[in-house]
Amino acid sequence: MRLGAGTTCIGPEARIESSGGLRMSFELTEEHEEVERAVREFGEREIAPRIRELDEQGVYDPSIWRTMGDLGLLGVCIPRKYGGSGMDYVALGIVSEELEYVDTSLRVYISVHVGLNCMTLLTWGSPDQIEQHLVPQARGERLATYALTEPNAGSDAVGMQSVALPEGDHYRLSGEKTWISLADVCDSFITFAWTDLEKKRERDHSGISAFIVEREWQGVTTGTLKGKLGVRAGNTGWISFQDVAVPKANLVGEEGEGFKIAMSALDQGRYTVAAGATGLIRASRDASVKYSLERETFGGPIAKHQLVKEMIAEMEVGYQTSRLLWLRCGFMKNRGERNTRETSLAKLVATVQSERASSDAVQIHGAYGFSNEYPAERFFRNCKGAIIYEGTREIHKLMQADYLLGYRVDRPARRSLPPYDPAAWS
Repeated sequence: MRLGAGTTCIGPEARIESSGGLRMSFELTEEHEEVERAVREFGEREIAPRIRELDEQGVYDPSIWRTMGDLGLLGVCIPRKYGGSGMDYVALGIVSEELEYVDTSLRVYISVHVGLNCMTLLTWGSPDQIEQHLVPQARGERLATYALTEPNAGSDAVGMQSVALPEGDHYRLSGEKTWISLADVCDSFITFAWTDLEKKRERDHSGISAFIVEREWQGVTTGTLKGKLGVRAGNTGWISFQDVAVPKANLVGEEGEGFKIAMSALDQGRYTVAAGATGLIRASRDASVKYSLERETFGGPIAKHQLVKEMIAEMEVGYQTSRLLWLRCGFMKNRGERNTRETSLAKLVATVQSERASSDAVQIHGAYGFSNEYPAERFFRNCKGAIIYEGTREIHKLMQADYLLGYRVDRPARRSLPPYDPAAWS
């Protein structure tokens, strides 16, 4: 099946009862459950039987994203008039959770292509950019990513060195990006560079701008990073821009809005990471339950041991907590509410809990957890990246503290992600 065929998703919602009371419902709609089943079947049928081999050999399989495109996953929450499946933001979270349940490399497609790129164009793109870039991407005809990180600029985004200076009807872009998911295989990037050298010297982020860059352009070189700890079945690479001529029509938003665009994009990417990490917790839990019921020591299954039970119970706590957090963010997105703070918390909790759950899964599997004969070691390797990218664990802790202390306040944005409108999107 292809997603979005006549579906209307409104997500978990509060309802006013005739008695005057407020009842909260956390049940998924039938459409959400249909998405859940479809993505789960895709993962079980197409990927699960061969993910161990792909991971072990570090093989990137391009047929995966093409199949995801055919299913409508690469435009899951993009309106149908823009080539997407016309579903809501809760559906995006469901897709992210179900894909990472199988392997993190699958969820990465959703994070960078949908969350960081397509949703950024939906929010900030001009009509021409939406038609030329968003529509084919949402249809699954082209693959896109997001390029912010540089060799010396990760959490400190203002420390980037890339520069794009105006010259006639285009900009001249030079710089380096690294640790970019899909860098060596995608068709285009949303990337960021300084367009004001004086503001660069002053570290004033209002001198940063955002651009759409095609990988095939002269002066663009990409490569694949080798030797990764995890997510080995996915492509991660670097990009070099050497005097690249970028048409001014490819400027996203206005000149100087790049930092705002980058941060708003991260709200969407972090949401998919939180939902995906929730899937990894569930995968660690399910693998641990299965193994602990089968493995016998001291005359019985290890599931009988109290400390094994404790680890499994903690996995369930982590899963249910993380799921509620990302669901709340999805509901807020559907209503068009600012959710930077809530998404940061969801990403922090889910990724930290996924590290704990996958580590305990290795412990429960014992010596077998140290081998790729079982999936626990892959879960453990894969979890670590999400604690680093799109805001480290430490960055998100600081954000949460700053909100409470009053050092950080979210102000209304010039542009924001459009709320879900079932009538207009389907």
